[in-house]
Amino acid sequence: MAETGTSSRRPATFWEALAPSDRAAVLRAATRVSVPADEQFLTQGEDSDHLVVLLRGWVKVVAQSHAGYRALLALRGPGELLGEQAGLERRRRSASLHTATTVDLLHLPAVRFQALARSSAGVAAALEQTLSGRLREADLQRTGITEPVPVRLAALLLDLAERCGHPDPDGTGVRITLPLSQDDLAGLVLSSRRTVSRVLEQWRGQGWIVTGRQSLLIRSVDQLKGQAFGG
Repeated sequence: MAETGTSSRRPATFWEALAPSDRAAVLRAATRVSVPADEQFLTQGEDSDHLVVLLRGWVKVVAQSHAGYRALLALRGPGELLGEQAGLERRRRSASLHTATTVDLLHLPAVRFQALARSSAGVAAALEQTLSGRLREADLQRTGITEPVPVRLAALLLDLAERCGHPDPDGTGVRITLPLSQDDLAGLVLSSRRTVSRVLEQWRGQGWIVTGRQSLLIRSVDQLKGQAFGG
């Protein structure tokens, strides 16, 4: 993972927060599954009876309105717990999950997970941390919407660089290789594709970024920090 120095250390994921004995218990209760890239494996509106722990790869959380508008709500990476709210509350799912890359995951029936959370303080604490993190994300999204789009977009790219970026082989920047379209970026910053495209074009012209097919190279982390944090 590329070091960007853009934020404090991220909280541990659900899987990272578990002790080895708790991980072993989760593995015994779950079924391990591999899903190729660009596949939907949980569907908005379906009834829920299980949760997912993502071990490898990246997943898009996508919601579709009754009018057909599709929005990317979040990106989830290795170690994260997915579908926990709908699965535990046995209600219909509020969003779909699409694989951005090939993923390895644990399919965990809600009944088994609840039994683990009752019997293990470590599993219960990791679940509580995940739920608290979701609330923090929602709060940050609500407060961040008041910022200009360039500020929100710069913060997003820096976050992606920290979470899944890699130093470019030629040493000129940080490369993000997740297959994210401009529509995806617009959904993540709650803006329009046209506005996001205009900002990206401006940054390309200034030499801050280079965009390619399913990749984005950040050539000037410092300039994006200035946009995001006013430095």
